[in-house]
Amino acid sequence: MNIVADENLALTEYFFADFGPIHHMAGRHLGHADIQDAEVLLVRSVTQVNAALLENSQLKFVGSATIGTDHLDQTALAQQQIAWSNAPGCNAQAVAEYVITAILSVHPTALAQKDFCLGIVGLGNVGTRLAKLAQRLGWKVLAYDPHVQLADVEQVELNQLLSTADAVSLHVPLIKVGDYPTQHLINTAALALLKPQAILINSSRGPVVEEAALIADIQQTGRAVVLDVFEHEPQISAQLLNLLRLATPHIAGYSLEGKARGTQMIYEAFCQSIAVPANKKIEDQLPAATPYFTAEQSLEQVLKQHLVEIYDIARDDAQLRACLKDGVVDQAAFDRLRKDYPLRREWSAHGGANV
Repeated sequence: MNIVADENLALTEYFFADFGPIHHMAGRHLGHADIQDAEVLLVRSVTQVNAALLENSQLKFVGSATIGTDHLDQTALAQQQIAWSNAPGCNAQAVAEYVITAILSVHPTALAQKDFCLGIVGLGNVGTRLAKLAQRLGWKVLAYDPHVQLADVEQVELNQLLSTADAVSLHVPLIKVGDYPTQHLINTAALALLKPQAILINSSRGPVVEEAALIADIQQTGRAVVLDVFEHEPQISAQLLNLLRLATPHIAGYSLEGKARGTQMIYEAFCQSIAVPANKKIEDQLPAATPYFTAEQSLEQVLKQHLVEIYDIARDDAQLRACLKDGVVDQAAFDRLRKDYPLRREWSAHGGANV
């Protein structure tokens, strides 16, 4: 069978080559003509899998190696009887580690502040893992999620979280309608509740934060803001970029383990859809990494000593800023950063077995 795959997916040859030829393409620009002869489509969040793309196709399976599903038109997939799968939680650990790295890069003394309070909006796979990491560092954790209740995390109303936390990290899907919409969840009113010195981090979906309101807030408060996603991505203005403390090109989940795990998860779903055994695992493909974590040192000690070696977030920030051209980030350059991103390793690869 013919397979079309986003060129930025990891280990597609390893997992899918046995099923047929794989045609690698740029996911953002993938169109109807590109999938005419394909029976399997493997994508990321930059590809809008909608009725226009799927119409009169030969597709039998669509796999998205992503946590989110807002780029997948599930109604259109059902109407054409196309099986589909995403990869919930595949890069949750990578994103949680990204957030901790971002906080410590902006506020290095947070490790020494046992009264430091992290507010987590959304307790899905990422938010739950982030809460555990923050608790291991001795931080106070507050969370808000109207859909999830966790016994070991203190949960409060959103307004209380925003007004109390020293850092707020967003981990919600993009929901435009319903009882709990998340589009522009962080708007002028929400930002006014934050303490001026509170850090804001968004590594979920860009439109969760209203860009115009954020710009006005930073201009007024000088707030430290870290964005990995942007409301008008990949259109990122110099005005916004110059106000951010850290900005990265939608790579919070770009660990080798996370990307490989995402491909493995859609491979397993595909195998199930065609009733064949799934017998391949990412562990067979991952190289060894430098062992920074040891039994003799605490998590805090290792992060104090080796944070930049484990993940140099400032490098990602500098490379994104270098893509500015005529007042905006160049889209082609933005996509190249993501395509050619040197996948970092999760802490577990460096010996952090319990993180």
